[in-house]
Order: sequence, then C-alpha cells, then structure tokens
Amino acid sequence: MPDVSAVDTIDTVACVGAGVIGGGWVAHFLARGYRVRAWDPAPDAAAKLTRLVDAAWPALTSLGLADGASRDHLTVTATLAEAVEGAGFVQESAPEDLALKQKLLADIDAVTPAGVVVASSTSGYGMTEMQVAAKTPERLVVGHPFNPPYLIPLVEVVGGKLTSPQAVEWAGAFYRHVGKTVITMADEVPGFIANRLQEALWREALHMVANGEATVEQIDTAITDGPGLRWPVQGPMLTFHLAGGEGGMAHMLDHFGPSLKSPWTRLDAPELTKKLRDAVVEGCEEEAGERTIADLVAERDRAIIAIQEAVGSARRG
Repeated sequence: MPDVSAVDTIDTVACVGAGVIGGGWVAHFLARGYRVRAWDPAPDAAAKLTRLVDAAWPALTSLGLADGASRDHLTVTATLAEAVEGAGFVQESAPEDLALKQKLLADIDAVTPAGVVVASSTSGYGMTEMQVAAKTPERLVVGHPFNPPYLIPLVEVVGGKLTSPQAVEWAGAFYRHVGKTVITMADEVPGFIANRLQEALWREALHMVANGEATVEQIDTAITDGPGLRWPVQGPMLTFHLAGGEGGMAHMLDHFGPSLKSPWTRLDAPELTKKLRDAVVEGCEEEAGERTIADLVAERDRAIIAIQEAVGSARRG
C-alpha cells in the first residue's frame, strides 16, 4: 500500500457509524484532542452523537482531557465522502451484518484517499470475509474495541488475507498513540481473543442457570467478589502462575493438570501435551519478566485492595 502518514501527524479522524460503539469512538478521539468527522445514514445521527458524547464527557474529563480537546471539534457530515475528506484514519462501526459491512467498507475504500488506514469495529467477522468488495483491501484492518470504547482501553488488531502487514502495524501504533492497549493478533480467530474468553464464561453461566445449579446473582457475585478481583491485575494465566506457589505455572500444570479432565465445565479441555505445557510455562515466565513470585504476590495484593476500595467507593456514590 502507499506510504502512510506518521501516527503523530494525524489531527483528524473519520468515524462511520453513530451507534453505541461508533459514538464511543467519537468521544474517545475528541477527548484525545482530535477533530472528528462523523457520518451515519440515520436522520437523527447528529442528535444521537451529541447525546452520546455529552454522556461520556464527564467521565473523560475525570480521566483527563488532552490539550485542546473539545466537543466542538465534532462535525457530522451529510455524506460519507465528506466524512473521510481530510481524515488521517477511518474507524467504521456499522451494525454486525456481513453484507452491510462488505458494501460499506468498499464504499469507504472508494472515497478515502490512498495511504489512509481503515479499521472496522466488528466483534464477530474476520477482515478476510469483509474486504472482498474493496478495490484496495490491503489497507483494511479490524480494530475491535470494547464497550464503552472511551473507557475500556483494549483494542484487538488483526488483518485479513489481503491486508498489508504495514497497515496492521500502523493501526496498532496509532491506537497506542491515542491511549489504547493493543493486542496485535498474528492470525484471524473467530471472535478474536477476549470475546472467546468471555463467551466461554457466558456459556457456562447459562448452563448453570438452566440446570438450576446457580442463580444469576450467585454467578455475578462469584466473579465480582472472586477471580474478577484478580483478573484486572494479572489475568487468568498469571493468576494460575501464582497458584503454583514458588514453582509457578510449571508446578501448577504438573500437579493440577489432570483436573483439566474433571467435569468442571461443559467445554472440552485441550490435551495437556508437553508442547502446550512448555508454551504456557514459558509464556508466564516471559510475562513475569524480572518479577519474582513474591513480587507478583505483593503486586496482586496491593491492586486487589485498591480495586476493592475503588469499587466500594463507587457503590457508595
């Protein structure tokens, strides 16, 4: 694909789609000091976007606005072509309809200047199946956010078979520049990473309710007052790394690996091969870096206390 502009030279972003996700992106980019040009075919798009941005602004103000950030930097255009005019990046957030996505991305591609990366907020489709109608599919990537995009930092970035590696790399760098946490995926995986993890928990929860094994409230409490307190700190992998004590993940897998075959979930467990075991152990060691088990325990404990205090304060108002 043609050369793209440096991420720190972009001052205008186009957002296509004015729903909850699209509006969240608009609010995020405005708060980071960008000028945002938005388009949505709905006749009430401007009013809807104004309400979404106004609702998000207090939280964004509390987090800290970039110099020059202003809600007045939002322009809702009459046409798609006007929206992408002068934009250095395009974020598409249309409804999850494959035919719609295919046509819209082709339309965006047709009117967007060369060298501008176009990202889709899709949560369910791979870019390979969405980019089929575009003339220059090499600049199309997935930039999958989490609701609300102006508060949740994670974005999963992945290209399709026709996407240029340069576009994927640029999109990841741009998202980081605007304050996002980025996972750049090597391959397309249905549902991406975080959604697959959420879906596994969600399905098991539904099974438990359907079988009368737990109430909705019990399931929520099991997460909010249980492992959910640890996950913001170290995630499920490092959490089990600490469950192995001083022996870490290696001890955990070697001693508790057989429990994978226990009927604790309706999902089939993968075979714990030596290759899988070693990959998990090495991954934990790499993630931990120079932090010892004792360091990680101390970090976890401090963070859990802070999370409990913050959640308690929020609930008390």
